[in-house]
Amino acid sequence: MKCVIVEDEALAAERLVRQIEEIAPEMEVAAVVGSVADAVRWFTMNSTDLAFFDIQLSDGLSFDIFPRCEVDCPVIFTTAYNEFAIRAFKHNSIDYLLKPVGNDELAVALRKFRKMNRPSLPDLASLRQSLGLVVPEYPSRFLIQYGEKLKSVPVEEVARFQAVDKAVFLITHSGQSMAVDFTLDKLEGMLRPSDFFRINRKLIIAFGSIRSMTAYSRGRVLIALNPPLPSAEQAVVSIERAPDFRRWLGDHR
Repeated sequence: MKCVIVEDEALAAERLVRQIEEIAPEMEVAAVVGSVADAVRWFTMNSTDLAFFDIQLSDGLSFDIFPRCEVDCPVIFTTAYNEFAIRAFKHNSIDYLLKPVGNDELAVALRKFRKMNRPSLPDLASLRQSLGLVVPEYPSRFLIQYGEKLKSVPVEEVARFQAVDKAVFLITHSGQSMAVDFTLDKLEGMLRPSDFFRINRKLIIAFGSIRSMTAYSRGRVLIALNPPLPSAEQAVVSIERAPDFRRWLGDHR
């Protein structure tokens, strides 16, 4: 990790270098420059992780550096004057230290810098899953309660999930219909994608429930299900889902 010091007072610069070496020995002082012009030349040719800017320099204010070159690192301002604080925080500032800078104040500023630059931890669970190291878990059965009775339905017995008004029902291959406490949106993320497909906003069907399929208008697909829907209803794959449905049929193993 590197830093640069922009300071026109030699004694102040030497003191700051010693403090950094004592408080943050892992940080290398890459350069000490003493004027706006020298700082502009340095930043034009170099980059750093952190900069310390005295505000009043021999040829102007350190604020004049920013419009003349790109300073893309955080800045800790060091100055004997407090009237520049608001202006400083418009220029990459993470802290504003009054001279003489104490070790405690400098340590706090450097901790703030480290916290800002600490890499966030990766989502290891998602990473492992994306690499195929974790197999997603899908429910093997659904627990259904009707009245005081409970029934456990193996997922292999599920023919479809169907939304009716504001309720969602599980329909088995044998034709039993039971209300479930999940929305179709929730179920869509719970079910094994190779076995179930949501064909429209009202139906999620199991591959094994498809009896026949017919090309329908506007690229849609009309499906005959087993058990069948009530006579007034049709299982039609919506326009937006039809391309994915055709891929799902071809990908099914």
